Amino acid sequence: MKSRTCFFIAIRYLLGRAREGGRYLRGAAAGIAVSLVPIMVTLIVADGMIRGIIDRYLELGTGHLQVFSFISTEIDSLERVAEQIQDIDGVRGVWAEQRGMGVLVGKEGKTGASVRAIDPSFWEDGGSLAYLELIAGTARPETDRDMLLGENLAASIGVETGDTVRLMTIQTSFDGRNIPRITAFTVSGIVSAGYNELDALWCIITREGGRRIFSPGSASSSLIVKIDNPYSNADVMAWSLYSELDAGFSVYTWKDLLRSQYSSYESTRQMLLFIMALIVIVAAVNVSSATSMLALERQRDIAVLKVTGAGARGISGIFLWGGFLTGLCGAIIGIILGLLLGNFINPLIYSLETVFSFFSGLWGGAEVKILDPGFYLAAIPIVIDWTAVFLIGCFTVLCSVAASWLPARRAGKLKPMDLLRKY
Repeated sequence: MKSRTCFFIAIRYLLGRAREGGRYLRGAAAGIAVSLVPIMVTLIVADGMIRGIIDRYLELGTGHLQVFSFISTEIDSLERVAEQIQDIDGVRGVWAEQRGMGVLVGKEGKTGASVRAIDPSFWEDGGSLAYLELIAGTARPETDRDMLLGENLAASIGVETGDTVRLMTIQTSFDGRNIPRITAFTVSGIVSAGYNELDALWCIITREGGRRIFSPGSASSSLIVKIDNPYSNADVMAWSLYSELDAGFSVYTWKDLLRSQYSSYESTRQMLLFIMALIVIVAAVNVSSATSMLALERQRDIAVLKVTGAGARGISGIFLWGGFLTGLCGAIIGIILGLLLGNFINPLIYSLETVFSFFSGLWGGAEVKILDPGFYLAAIPIVIDWTAVFLIGCFTVLCSVAASWLPARRAGKLKPMDLLRKY
């Protein structure tokens, strides 16, 4: 029996009337489709969360590349090579930054703060503007007495724009003693990165402000470099920078700086997809049951085909094609539904939060948040990994074919004379 004939018979079984056995294959296809919907949603949410968080770190935190000096901890030594780096093709911007720790005192308390002294033009870069949200005031410190605070940090010490805060840092004297220094700043703006883990301790001042409060060696100094296409060109650009700079400098990509964090996100994503893949395997088992039931109901067809010259391989091929088409239809329908649901995941979450908050309010409960903005992004970016979608579809079809192999093989071994005596 030709493969084309097996294919058309399998299609007839799949699309035929329910009493002819089509209900079994269509039921199995529906089960596969249902199992794929949560996988697609999980894939979109996981990739969107990872991409949204990493993008914020790249544009507002670490930058795409960072340059450190082994020779000197002075920021001036890095500023001298900034223009040299800026002239390299593919470099979008270079900023010298000092980072240190301090204690910030406000009207309602005090807390530790991560102090970032960087030129205000960093916050006006296109990538920074895409993710930096202005809560109040201005989005850049204008003078060395101005300071930007992260939203949660400002709330924890009870300050607003225009208030005066005191920042305590440690400076080292000439004889090696650590001396606390208290400097007053005016809160000129309150900002948010949209991700609490990134901006929870933000205390942003100008480069001139950093010169006033940091003594040599009390803060880490680096050059933040932004490039075109950081996801694909980071390693190439790092090598180009390393070749241009002297031996006393080192260059790190964002993959090096965020290695542990990014690996944690990827491990979580893979574990979620693995758990969801088990659902697909369970759904594929239904294909085996459906194929077995179809073979039982179509025994008369099998007998007639064998009497007319069809071999065991041809009969098995019909049911293998049936398993393939069942998996293919289920995969296509499930992937389409999953992608549609995933693309509307943000409105869906907001709607569920509204409904749950309404019922919670009836009993005096608090507002319900499905994704706490203190730990997750306020909105999930929609990112679709088409390679992963294709591989998931192929895996689903392969599982369906594998599940139908054993009942198809048994159907091919049925003896025609026994079947004809029966009917």
